[in-house]
Amino acid sequence: MTATTASQTATWVDVCDVSDLEPDAGVCALVAGRQIAIFHLPKLGEVFAIGNYDPFSHANVLSRGLTGDIGGEPVVASPVYKHHFSLRSGRCIEDETVSVPVYPVRIEGGRVQVQIPDGEKRP
Repeated sequence: MTATTASQTATWVDVCDVSDLEPDAGVCALVAGRQIAIFHLPKLGEVFAIGNYDPFSHANVLSRGLTGDIGGEPVVASPVYKHHFSLRSGRCIEDETVSVPVYPVRIEGGRVQVQIPDGEKRP
C-alpha cells in the first residue's frame, strides 16, 4: 500500500503482529534496510517508531532503552549514555541540536506497519 504526498511517495511496510510488542518496551526491526526501534506504550494507546541508531554512542541500541516521560513527553533513554529522545519528534532532550528519524506507524488488522518514504537516504 502506498501513500502519496505533494512532494514524495511513501510505502507502508508490514513489520509484525501487535502481540509481538512488549508493553512499555522496544523492539528492533529491519525495515527497508533501516534499523527501526518500535515502542508500544499501552497507557497512551500509542505505538512509536524511531531510528534505532544512537548518534552519541554510534551504536544501534535505542530499542533497548528504557521508556518514560519527561514533562509529558514520551521518551526513550539510550542504554549507553542515557540521552533521552522524544518518541514523537526524535529530538534529544539534553541536546536539541541532535535528533533521530521518526517514522509514522499504525496498527492495521492487528499488524504493525511502518511508513518509509520512497527514495529516502538511510542514515
